[in-house]
Order: sequence, then structure tokens, then C-alpha cells
Amino acid sequence: MKILITGINGFVGSNLVQDLKNEHILYGLDIITPEIEGVRHTYSWDDLDKELIDDIDTIIHLAGIAHDTKNQTKEEDYISINTKLTQKVFDYFLKSSASKFIFFSSVKAVADFVQEKVLYEDVVPNPKGPYGVSKLMAEDYIMKHLPTNKSVYILRPSMIHGPGNKGNLNLLFKVIQSGIPWPLGAFENKRSFTSIDNLCYIIENIVIKNIPTGVYNIADDEAISTTELIHLICSVLNKKARVWRLPKLLISIFASIGSVLRLKLNTDRLNKLTENYVVSNSKIKKALDIDSMPVRAKDGLKKTIKSFSNC
Repeated sequence: MKILITGINGFVGSNLVQDLKNEHILYGLDIITPEIEGVRHTYSWDDLDKELIDDIDTIIHLAGIAHDTKNQTKEEDYISINTKLTQKVFDYFLKSSASKFIFFSSVKAVADFVQEKVLYEDVVPNPKGPYGVSKLMAEDYIMKHLPTNKSVYILRPSMIHGPGNKGNLNLLFKVIQSGIPWPLGAFENKRSFTSIDNLCYIIENIVIKNIPTGVYNIADDEAISTTELIHLICSVLNKKARVWRLPKLLISIFASIGSVLRLKLNTDRLNKLTENYVVSNSKIKKALDIDSMPVRAKDGLKKTIKSFSNC
């Protein structure tokens, strides 16, 4: 297959290149256009405007602005990149020779908080922040312009992680590595993660298989609590887990102050670390005709954690 990957220089794009380069012909589309091993050519956005891109079979649209937990990204920037740029790439897909379009949305496009025990694809969307709203607007545009002769997939991954990723997991690792006790033991929660290995496995199968057009949640099979995650980090570090059960109200007050002062512990980050956010992956497994993901949640997390400490 000839595959065009937008945002190819990012974390997910870089991993997809390693996963797909031996079996497919890859092209990139990004702001910067360095030579990448395994990629035939990386185009600029001007090349898209000028329609200078070779004929391709599949477009994987990754380019976008990630959720900013410091709340420093402007709403218009989210709309410009996550919504309008997606519309532009999708319009190009509609008139191109490509037969498949894979759009990376987010579970945040439908829910900042999971009201029921598990988040399914049929939930009524209710995003709260500009990030989720911008992703949902992109989804709506795609769904309103679905072609009858091509396949379109909107993927909503839960928190993606893997070696080289510097998100909230890395911050949590540094806190535990420093020897600071984990103060959030009073929060009982379960949340879903997405191993980059499982994500690449899904994308590769969507590329080569004919599955129904639609919206699909992406997640590992097992949900993990923050306390379990702390113990997993400590096992990698060969440390005894130090978990404190400080009053929830006290922690919430500290987080509120952190939001005002733009500290690392703020309300948004506290919610990410302590919320219940369990995502069902049953629909994508049924579409791919598989019983389970190839990588267990704890194994994927351990691989990511080890990369933080170069273990």
C-alpha cells in the first residue's frame, strides 16, 4: 500500500513508520520535511495546496494540537489545526485516488469525564474544553461528507503511551523516582491506556483489512488504577511504593491553586491522574475479528516506564 501520514514527525507518526515501513510505501506530510529512513518522501503543506502529492491508497491523519494541560493554547489555535486542517486534508482525500482515510480524534471529543462505568462509541458527545470541541467538530465534518465509494475511520484513542513519549506518565515517573510519596492514595479509580504497540497493530490491520466505515474507540484490554500504576513504576525502579492517603479536599485545593499559578499539579492534571475513565475497545476487536490486543496493559506500561529510566 502507498500510505500518506500527516504529522509523521510526531510520536505516533514515528512509531507508525517503524511498524509499516517494511511492508508498505510511506509518504509524510508535515511542517518540517527532513529525510526519514523508510519514508520515500515527506511533503510540506504547500505541496498539499498545489496537489503535488503522488497517488496514494491510504491517508492517516495524525497532525494536530495535543491537549494542553497547562491551558496555554488558544481556542482559535485548536480550531485552526484540529478542525480546519482536518477538513482540508479530508477534502483532499475525497478527490484523491486514496480509498481509505484514518483520522485520529480522541476520547475527549465526546467526554471529559465518563458518566457511566464504561465509555462506548454510541455515547452522546459532550466535550467540555476547546481541545475536545475542536476534535468533535472535525468528526462532524467528516461524518457529514462521508463518501459512498471509500472507507473512513475515526479513531478515538485513550491516553497513548510508549518509549519516547513525554506526557503525564513521564511526569508521574519523575515524581516517584525522586522519592516523593504519592499523596493521592485516597482516590480510587480505573482508567484506560493505549500502548503504542497495540495502536500500531490496529492501524496496520485497518490498512490491510476491509472493515466497516465508522467510529472506533482504541484502548488496551485492561483498565489500570493510579495506585496500580504507582506500584508498577516502583517495581521497575526496585523501590518500595510510598502511597499516602491525604484528604481529597486538601489535594483539590492544592490543585486549584496550581491551576491559577500554572504549576505542574493543577486541576486538569489531577483529574487525569485520579479520574475514572474506562474505554471499551470491543467494537474495534469485533471489526478486526480478534479476541484480545497483542500487548497486555501492564506489559505495555512497564515497557514505557523502563524507557524513562533506561532500564
